[in-house]
Amino acid sequence: MRRKFLLLLEMGLILAGLAFGWSAWKVNSVLEQPLHVTQERLLDVPNGTNPNRMFYSMQRDGLLDDAVWLRLYWRFNMAGTPLHTGEYRLTPGMTVEQLFDAWRRADVVQYNLTLVEGWTFRQVRAAVAKHEKIKHTLDGLSDAEVMDKLGHTGVFPEGRFFPDTYRFVRGMTDVELLQQAYMRLDEVLAKEWAERSTDLPYRDPYQALIMASLVEKETGIPQERGQIAGVFVRRMRLGMMLQTDPTVIYGMGERYNGKITRADLREPTPYNTYTMTGLPPTPIAMVGREAIHAALNPSNGTSLYFVARGDGSHVFSDDLDDHNSAVREFQLKRRSDYRSSPAPQQEAKPGADDAEQASGADDAQRPEPPAADEPAAQPAPDQAPAQDAPAGGAQAAERPTPDEQH
Repeated sequence: MRRKFLLLLEMGLILAGLAFGWSAWKVNSVLEQPLHVTQERLLDVPNGTNPNRMFYSMQRDGLLDDAVWLRLYWRFNMAGTPLHTGEYRLTPGMTVEQLFDAWRRADVVQYNLTLVEGWTFRQVRAAVAKHEKIKHTLDGLSDAEVMDKLGHTGVFPEGRFFPDTYRFVRGMTDVELLQQAYMRLDEVLAKEWAERSTDLPYRDPYQALIMASLVEKETGIPQERGQIAGVFVRRMRLGMMLQTDPTVIYGMGERYNGKITRADLREPTPYNTYTMTGLPPTPIAMVGREAIHAALNPSNGTSLYFVARGDGSHVFSDDLDDHNSAVREFQLKRRSDYRSSPAPQQEAKPGADDAEQASGADDAQRPEPPAADEPAAQPAPDQAPAQDAPAGGAQAAERPTPDEQH
């Protein structure tokens, strides 16, 4: 009897060993199985989905086999590992084990959205609304209602968001993205304000932000930003009007059709710097760090005037006579290829290997900046603005006499 018992025990152990060995082989084989994909595709992991549901869903979609074994493996080897919501990139030849590794690392596909210096809040909202991977919750709301949603009730939105390339995963809300841009602007402005030059004519950082928006709209040439800011600061100290076109255009709103007339320059509005001294009440566009730095660290000098050359750069003058001469040369006798901003740089299109960053970024959905020579209207508060006009002495034929210009 004892001998029989030992024999049965031995046979049981052998069978258990065989079963264990077979199970180990089976688990290993299902982990090493390649996913059934013939071309790159995205796997969506919805919010609230657990691994078991994903295994069965993928098996139904024909992406893998043996979901039961994968469920057992996850339960005994990866219990407690979070499955992050988002999209995961599947490629031909990728194994289940590699997919698990991507899940462990939360290697979700990221997307880009670039907000460009000089854009208005209308353009920012349009770019955000256009991106199909962003969850849209602000459609149909006024600018004031948008700021309520962002937690900044009563704040005028123009210029309060930082231009940059923002990375996000599918499903991020427009509120979350705009909150990032708002906080980023606050951080940059605070840092630059702490390192500002002395004896500036600004009461607070917000006034510096307003000045930065004028600098941003007046020139696209980096080395001119400090000079432009210097002219404006010196004029403010002397009590002179700033007389800068972009503020006038912003105040005109949708009435602007590409030209500024004498009547427009003489019409009193909060943004008409040809009829008022000091800064306009709000920024007129979104500003980059360089424009903020220039506004807070203007270049030293004696120039009080500048006029556009027509190639995107400006001529700076110390006195009215020299300025009038520059106006006659560069504005009253405009070149045929006149530009109010530098010619755009031709950027090489990324190849297949460059289109995706190390983090697995997908297509960058970047709206096209409007042409510099075809500005559209800037809005009054709570209107949706479009692109601005040529800066610094543009539309000279429609202006008052040269001695009325900046």
